[in-house]
Amino acid sequence: MNRPPYISLAILSASALGYEILLMRLFSIIQWHHFAYMIIALALLGYGISGSLLSIIQPTITRHYKWLYPLSLMLFAFTALGGFLVAQSLSFNSEELFWDVHQAINLAIICLLLALPFVFTAAAICMTFMVYSEEQVSSIYAVDLLGAGIGALGIVLVMFLLMPEQILVAITLAGMAAMAVAVWELNLPFKARLYIPLMLIALLLLNATPRITLSFSPYKGLMQTLQIKGTRIVDRHSSPLGYLTLVASDEMPLRHAPGLSLINPREPPQQLGLFTDADNLSAITRFSGDLDALGYLDRTTSALPYHLAKPAKLLVIGSGTGADLLLARYHRVESVDALELNPQLVELVRNDYKTYAGEIYDNPSTRLHIAEARDFLGQSDKKYDLIQIALVDAASASSSGLYALNESYLYTHEALALYLSHLAPDGYLAITRWIKVPPRDSLKLFLTAHQAMESMGLDRLDRRLLLIRNWQTATLLVKNGMFTTNELDLADAFNQTRLFDTAYSHRLKEEQANRYNRLREPYFYRASKQIVSGKMDQLLQSYKYDLQPASDERPYFHHFFKWESFFEALKLRHQGGMPLIEWGYIILIITLVITALLSALLILLPLSIISRNTGSTDVGVSRWRVFYYFFSIGVAFLFIEIATIQKFIRFLHHPIYAISISLAGFLLFAGLGSFVSERLAQNRSHYRIAVLAVLVIVFVCIGYLFLLAPLFEWLGHLPMAYKFVVSSLLIAPLAFFMGMPFPLAISSLKQQASNLIPWAWGINGYASVISAGLATLIAIDLGFIVVILIASLLYLSILGTFPALNNQARGHT
Repeated sequence: MNRPPYISLAILSASALGYEILLMRLFSIIQWHHFAYMIIALALLGYGISGSLLSIIQPTITRHYKWLYPLSLMLFAFTALGGFLVAQSLSFNSEELFWDVHQAINLAIICLLLALPFVFTAAAICMTFMVYSEEQVSSIYAVDLLGAGIGALGIVLVMFLLMPEQILVAITLAGMAAMAVAVWELNLPFKARLYIPLMLIALLLLNATPRITLSFSPYKGLMQTLQIKGTRIVDRHSSPLGYLTLVASDEMPLRHAPGLSLINPREPPQQLGLFTDADNLSAITRFSGDLDALGYLDRTTSALPYHLAKPAKLLVIGSGTGADLLLARYHRVESVDALELNPQLVELVRNDYKTYAGEIYDNPSTRLHIAEARDFLGQSDKKYDLIQIALVDAASASSSGLYALNESYLYTHEALALYLSHLAPDGYLAITRWIKVPPRDSLKLFLTAHQAMESMGLDRLDRRLLLIRNWQTATLLVKNGMFTTNELDLADAFNQTRLFDTAYSHRLKEEQANRYNRLREPYFYRASKQIVSGKMDQLLQSYKYDLQPASDERPYFHHFFKWESFFEALKLRHQGGMPLIEWGYIILIITLVITALLSALLILLPLSIISRNTGSTDVGVSRWRVFYYFFSIGVAFLFIEIATIQKFIRFLHHPIYAISISLAGFLLFAGLGSFVSERLAQNRSHYRIAVLAVLVIVFVCIGYLFLLAPLFEWLGHLPMAYKFVVSSLLIAPLAFFMGMPFPLAISSLKQQASNLIPWAWGINGYASVISAGLATLIAIDLGFIVVILIASLLYLSILGTFPALNNQARGHT
């Protein structure tokens, strides 16, 4: 075996990374967004478990590698499809974790099932490291990372072409193709006979593809809607930006009008329900041109600004299926800029259902921009009389706290300051949010707007804010000026005719704040009064939920979790306290604990037992140095990678784009760095190369803390394809040098203590498993800067623990 199986290894790595990113999308669709972090941890868990398995069978690997390697590839293929199908069939509801032990058991089983494909992927790679010579280690590592990088990019393109269920089968077929190539590369006997059953299995999979379906959580909006008699799915579309499901009802009309007054006299027109990722309901409304049929929209809280002053220029952020555009049409606004990030959704309304929805995008008064709000406004000098943002997320997920881990740069105080800077004199920023009780979203938004105006140096802030609510939604108005007595009178009249409540105005009395949609106490009024009266710190400390404004450094607007409130709600679980818990944050912690325990049980424990039984044959290489070195680079690498993914969401606007480009960039350039390190190590010290790499990593990390934000603002206008290129170039220098410390240390161990390679692999895997969730927790609580600084310190700390002989640590290894 002179030449490693490079081609099959590259196909396997590409398939595994594609599968990892696909799982993130699949669990966003069938469960919720926060499971993306669990998938990262599970992939790394699989890599760690493989180290333990290989330690057990280490003596037989060299003798049977030619059979074990293709077997691992085949097992990857089968478990990729089978593991997911079994996992999604298990009943799991995150909100029952604290009183139903079966939910915790099911979650652990799901974790193991989803980790299995990565166990076999890592086993194939690690066995290849162990079998081939030290000179080939960096080349193998480079092929692995290059293949994975191609897979991370390729899966995004495939998501535009195929439905997720079809991609799942395609990845399984790719794994089988990798096995077929491996059989050829390793020149196995009877290889011709092996190809026939592979082809038969492939044909069976292709035949079964139409029958493979997704099992959505019964708590998602789509599944609840399908319980209504007569509802049916009429259309489905998918892309990296969303899984769109269109629903119609033949017997019971679908009516979607969030925040509609309870005394609305007019029935909405016929509608089709549109679900994004099986939740986040919006509606395509039948519109034939009759403006009177749109009168119901004027009975929602979002209509308030139109009754204070008629806008000549309107900006709608998140125009989607067009409800806000129809409201503007009803009020005969002459100039509308509509921003929508998902072109697939727009094409659905403009083309596929054009005769149904009417020409809401194709009319003289409306200009459509496929763009993100901050990028668009950052490159425009235009001023608007009204900027409107209404209900861009789902009511059910929002009320359950399941968006807590969703990075949103739409509601940071920097974003609100940008919106306000684009208001014409006396213009309004109007933001509508779902109502939660006790109040959370609306108060955090109120506080964020107050902080944004403070940062702009504005005065009399209490007179620039107006908040109204009803039973379901709240609308905040922020004015580029002060609300006049006439405007407040008009707002009162608007509310009285619709039975809405004024939650805050500078002239409002407490007894006026809780009239129609009565709460136990006037929560909105009291909290907003504290904010404008300078008692903000007192409110933040005493309130049951975290109302700290989101920022670009901590873009978690939906994070409201406080430990004291959690324990209080837990005590009241038998009295209806569970809905008060913010579940997203808790699920992240639970999955982190479960994966950490599974990692300790399946990685560290076997390695420790094997270590004691085999004794020490490491020729003076300290096992604890190996432990600390590989643990630290595992944590540091993942911390930087997770922080980069989260920061690049600001630039690329969608988690899947940020994840794919970041992973591809890190893997491709880290692979190149690994390859270069092999060449450099031929006549230079492994240790000295590692020192150089670490110093460059730390320097670039610190530099990016200061450079990325202004750079993203400056380049925000670029088309997405150019942003992908820019992102890759920004990642390149960092990833290039991050690809060196691991293979340099593996190569050093190969020379001196090859029996410690599975140990090193497993320790690095364990560190990586816990790092994915841990980095997110630190980012939520302390910000991205702290994550980067911790990673930098860890990289610096490994310089004294490079795994070499004690008398060779600083010499040629």
